[in-house]
Amino acid sequence: MKPEWKTTPTGKMRGKGLGLPFEGTSGPFNAITDVAGVSVGYATIIEGDGALKQGVGPVRTGVTAIVPRPLDQIDQPLFAGFFSLNGNGDLSGTHYIEETGKFALPITITNTHSCGITRDATIKWAVELLAERYYDDFALPVAAETYDGFLNDINGFHVEARHVVEAIDAAQGGAIEEGSIGGGTGMKCFGFKAGSGTSSRLVGYNGEEFTVGVFVQANFGTRRHLTVMGQNIGADPELPSMVANTKDTDLSSIIAIIATDAPFLPHQLKRLARRASFGIGKTGGMATHGSGDLFLAFTTAASDLGPGAIRTVHFVPDEDIDPFFEAVVQATEEAILNSMIVNEAMTGRDGNFVPALPHQLVKKVLGLKG
Repeated sequence: MKPEWKTTPTGKMRGKGLGLPFEGTSGPFNAITDVAGVSVGYATIIEGDGALKQGVGPVRTGVTAIVPRPLDQIDQPLFAGFFSLNGNGDLSGTHYIEETGKFALPITITNTHSCGITRDATIKWAVELLAERYYDDFALPVAAETYDGFLNDINGFHVEARHVVEAIDAAQGGAIEEGSIGGGTGMKCFGFKAGSGTSSRLVGYNGEEFTVGVFVQANFGTRRHLTVMGQNIGADPELPSMVANTKDTDLSSIIAIIATDAPFLPHQLKRLARRASFGIGKTGGMATHGSGDLFLAFTTAASDLGPGAIRTVHFVPDEDIDPFFEAVVQATEEAILNSMIVNEAMTGRDGNFVPALPHQLVKKVLGLKG
């Protein structure tokens, strides 16, 4: 097994390293960055401890940037599709995606009350990078959020424009970190520390090999529903508990970004995005009322979608799309579990505490060695 499948660049254990028998074959780094041209960067803000003092801290938040193209092509649109499993959340740019089936510029993911600034800062970044391009034009970038107020001073507005630029500038391909990093810093899942997670799958079609990569910001789920590889783990009495010194409002959400180099049309990408629902369901998620379960899928296959000429694109027929559906389901499930398995316990505002998912207990329940 490839080392990159087993651990993050800093040596944190991933699901495959723990021995979880995931279905499907991953790409070289088992990450969304296995899709050529896609890169991921983070800005992480962790400051202070103790009682909440609004505007001061404690701070447990950040920004994730997913850059879908190399920077010299960043303003060129890509085909995309969007799906909302439950809409108690925000992902900007969706009206334009629904209307035209495309988007451009980096995708940002952060906490609920910082979503606007990441959107606006991305536009400012693009205008400064490509001044002439946007001199008489507009930009509608994708910015998404999940709620981190249990651990973070979310009303302190600690994410600034400079953090967005930091995340975009830090974007890289290859192996990437997961867990409490970037926008995922203050998130929790099924009562365990979670946040940023990723995975990928290879799909063979018509003599070619394509990649499907998934990135999630996981912040959802009720403890008793946690399921790992078909086994309910959340009801185990040996599991460590959260400490809630303030009310846990259980505002749960998940953002899933799906990238592929397979040629698809916008309506097909919407169908791919919808299949993230099944990966979430396999872990025990069920899209509760308070959950923002928002998914975006895009393809890097079409290189020129701009105006001025009749464009020709290739696409996989709808009748042959099932293996790609399966790849989305598999990679989404693994990305969610990776976001938890790589993580460590965290204490945040007012001493609120979220434990890490115990590796040995997971192995015990699943009958894994070691």
